[in-house]
Amino acid sequence: MVVSDCNREEEEEKHHVDVVGVGEVNVNGVVKNRLGEQMLEEDPNGNSETSVRNGEISTTVRWGPNHSGVKQLKLLYGTGKRVQEIVSIVFCTTLLILNGATLISRVEIAHLPTILVAVFFGIVAADFLSGLVHWGADTWGSVDLPLFGAAFIRPFREHHIDPTSITRHDFIETNGDNFMLPTIPLLYLYYKLITNEGFYAQNVGGIYFTFLLAIFVAMTNQIHKWSHTYFGLPGWVCFLQKYRVILPTKLHRIHHISPHQTYYCITTGWLNWPLEKLGFWRLLECWVSRSTGYQPREDDFKWAHHTVSHCTKSCRN
Repeated sequence: MVVSDCNREEEEEKHHVDVVGVGEVNVNGVVKNRLGEQMLEEDPNGNSETSVRNGEISTTVRWGPNHSGVKQLKLLYGTGKRVQEIVSIVFCTTLLILNGATLISRVEIAHLPTILVAVFFGIVAADFLSGLVHWGADTWGSVDLPLFGAAFIRPFREHHIDPTSITRHDFIETNGDNFMLPTIPLLYLYYKLITNEGFYAQNVGGIYFTFLLAIFVAMTNQIHKWSHTYFGLPGWVCFLQKYRVILPTKLHRIHHISPHQTYYCITTGWLNWPLEKLGFWRLLECWVSRSTGYQPREDDFKWAHHTVSHCTKSCRN
């Protein structure tokens, strides 16, 4: 049984439970997993459905690295994209180090309460933005969209066909786009810190909010990758997942239940439950549809076997 080291004891304990307890028997006597299209913890690549026929457990391969859609999507990852990712990572990392060193040198005890509050809201903001981008890329547009399709929508569509393809991507391919996003705010922040002596004292909260937001935005896809990594994670990553500082594997599995229209936040996952209770994403879909008249086409989801949400369909009427 191959599972994440972080959850090994819990999963092994569950393994002793009768498999019929997690399924439903249909008229043919087949027990299907209630979560249907989810990743299975026993399947590191998330490409199988479990069923029981004549008392024997069997798996059926759904999709994965050999899926024709995955192969086509991989062809869209070119040299130019690779160069952009390398430049983004080098530039952003340099700015994070420069800003971090500057902030450490200016920390004062009196500022700690403000810093802690700013850090918390910076992390929350990063989680929300991760969900917003994830929702946007999953719900709208196509891989054929000029400029953005192949570069930014493609990885999300590939991910739903082959959920753990991200674990086979190196650090550059995994994180290049996310490291690009905070470069301008970090550059501005560093410029103000070194050119304006009063800037730090006057903007402590905003500075630390921006800095932590930048860190967690940059690391979002790495955190996402860890949530799909089923073995060999460092102990400190397991610790952070266990105590929900970053997105844990079990929580992210909910998003991978077809049709993948829930739990979009992939940084810490803190906002997934409240946003779902509010129906936030469905309401946002309706607002976009009614405001712009644009609807996601069925073939926009051909790569990931998506379906258009009930709310979006209703907005067409």
